[in-house]
Amino acid sequence: MTNKDELISIVLPVFNEEDGITSTIDTLEKFISNQPQNFELIFVDDGSKDKSADLIQQQQAQYSNIKLVQFSRNFGHQLAITAGIRYTNGDAVVVMDADLQDPPEVIVDMIKKWHDGYDVVYGKRISRDGESLFKKITAAAFYRTLKHITSVHIPVDTGDFRLMDVKVVNQLKRMNEPDPFVRGMVSWVGFKQTDVTYERQERVAGTTKYPLRKMIRLAMDGITSFSSFPLQIANWVGSFSIIFGIGYLITSLLTTMNTIRFAVFAVFLMVGITLLAVGTIGSYLYRIFDASRRRPLYIVANTSGFRSQETDHPKTYYQTTIRGRAFQ
Repeated sequence: MTNKDELISIVLPVFNEEDGITSTIDTLEKFISNQPQNFELIFVDDGSKDKSADLIQQQQAQYSNIKLVQFSRNFGHQLAITAGIRYTNGDAVVVMDADLQDPPEVIVDMIKKWHDGYDVVYGKRISRDGESLFKKITAAAFYRTLKHITSVHIPVDTGDFRLMDVKVVNQLKRMNEPDPFVRGMVSWVGFKQTDVTYERQERVAGTTKYPLRKMIRLAMDGITSFSSFPLQIANWVGSFSIIFGIGYLITSLLTTMNTIRFAVFAVFLMVGITLLAVGTIGSYLYRIFDASRRRPLYIVANTSGFRSQETDHPKTYYQTTIRGRAFQ
């Protein structure tokens, strides 16, 4: 296959990006015009409340390679990536954010590595411009913690910006996790993987769509999807509590000291530890319960820019069709 015969699919999740989406499209189309490969841009509107989807549709009149998938509501960044991947037709798929923090020029280096025989080429950040010190520190701590407690190798300082060969994408299309952690899933499927380094840029416009609450949820999804370490902590803490209780009982029997205040402290400590352990176990149980309901992972309200056969992407365990619209 020559470069001109290759199709590269770029998946871009979108949520309230009206301030910068036109600039993103213009930058990507300018980049594409200088490349030997063919490209398709698949935007997944994750229930935006602004004019993001309208602006993308306006650009479709100028650029025939733009395709749009619209969710019925906000289902989350990771599910938007999941949906976009399922609509791709490329020989390789690139996932990147729609805010241009991930420079399109890095895709050239990714394609080179792909041509060298690598199946996954992920972007590794050496700097993160425009982000707070708190976010940089917590992100670094999260990636390194995840690396040490998971059973699969998830590279540090990497996000979802990566290129994947079609055989990797086909495996991802088979996975139906209600709370996907895409970068972990890509590591889990294996194949030959490597990195390219780059400097993450400041947003072109708008504000981050990943506040602290969503960052914490993403971290919990990553940990509970690929590690049983929190459950092991609950076991260790429970064992410590039993030993502490026995020791305290023996100490109380051997001394005549007034230990009422200490006893109250010990009760609160043990109750807190117990509730923490129960909450950790509950997080895992909820994931099992959520998967058992077999609800659609997401609901597609509308698509545009696709040929009819392109929207008939592989059916999943969760997928049904209602009035001609895909419910995945």
